[in-house]
Amino acid sequence: MSGSAARLLHLAVRDFRNLAHVELAPPPDGLVLIGENGQGKTNLLESIYYLQILRSARGARDQDLVRFGAEGFHIGASVETNTPHEIGVGFERAGKRKRVRLDGVIPERLSDALGALPSVMFSPADVELIAGSPNMRRRFIDIMLALTAPGYLAALQRYRAALARRNAALRDAARGGRESAASVAVWEPPLAEHGAVLWTARRTWVSAVDARFEELCHEIGETSTVRIRYASSLAPSDDPAASLAAALGEKRAHDLRRGLTHVGPHRDDLVITLDGRDLRVFGSAGQQRTAAIALRMLEAATFSERTGRAPVFLLDDPFAELDARRSARILGLLARDGLGQTMLAVPRESDIPPQLTRLDRMYVSGGVITRDATQ
Repeated sequence: MSGSAARLLHLAVRDFRNLAHVELAPPPDGLVLIGENGQGKTNLLESIYYLQILRSARGARDQDLVRFGAEGFHIGASVETNTPHEIGVGFERAGKRKRVRLDGVIPERLSDALGALPSVMFSPADVELIAGSPNMRRRFIDIMLALTAPGYLAALQRYRAALARRNAALRDAARGGRESAASVAVWEPPLAEHGAVLWTARRTWVSAVDARFEELCHEIGETSTVRIRYASSLAPSDDPAASLAAALGEKRAHDLRRGLTHVGPHRDDLVITLDGRDLRVFGSAGQQRTAAIALRMLEAATFSERTGRAPVFLLDDPFAELDARRSARILGLLARDGLGQTMLAVPRESDIPPQLTRLDRMYVSGGVITRDATQ
């Protein structure tokens, strides 16, 4: 796997959730973390994933990640992507300050450090990608494309800034303030310009993976037809920026009455269907979980294809509610497509899939990680 996969060489975590002080040097293939629920194994995986998106994988605020009684947390790592790198990120509860260093240098913007350790995290909570709100699916695709599509992150940041300003002008106008239709319209050109980048990148990705998504679901064990499509109020167009600008203009009077922008990529969704019906509504728990795992597998494949390296795989007891046959199929598919360094967290040794029994084992109890299960 050397030369074809991102690797975590060394990890040091201090005062992150219930982890007071942890140091690890994972082997190239990865390792298994074994511990009962609530002991800290998921927290360790979350600390590794934090190095990629500089925020909690579970949506928690930074101040809520600080261990009780501590003043802040720090995560430091040696990683290997194209070349070895050092990354450190710290947060101070006082002042709510976050600082990042890459190879000893403080980047101009936090966003410059995103993706320092490419990783994909699988967990039972991923079912919310299917069963949850559209915001969950937009977050999924935004994170993935921000890390793999040139220009996407900048467009996303500028789109959100323009959207916040247009919505503020709309709210002021709705309350009878000084803002007018003209002050709302001034934010529509940047919304259209940057929104077109998001819309195009999302549609391009979904179109590229639709057939593969269905194939993965079938290979995992789903017999029904499972499809994915990008649902948008904006119709396909050769000039999406012009189309979005026109749609914003048409909706302006409606938005002024409601105080909110009702058209644009921030309202779009990934719709997943089962035999033509919405999987979120009509699918069983097992079918929703299968589709969620297929989405994560596509995310991993996108990292590999666009960066030339398999990401680190963070598996947080992902097969807990799947039968052994489906679990074996998923691991077989991951191995076939290029399973990188793997960090697996499970409650018991008996939960380790046969395909991963070769990995080194460590034990987690009360936020302490040891090589001896009796300690």
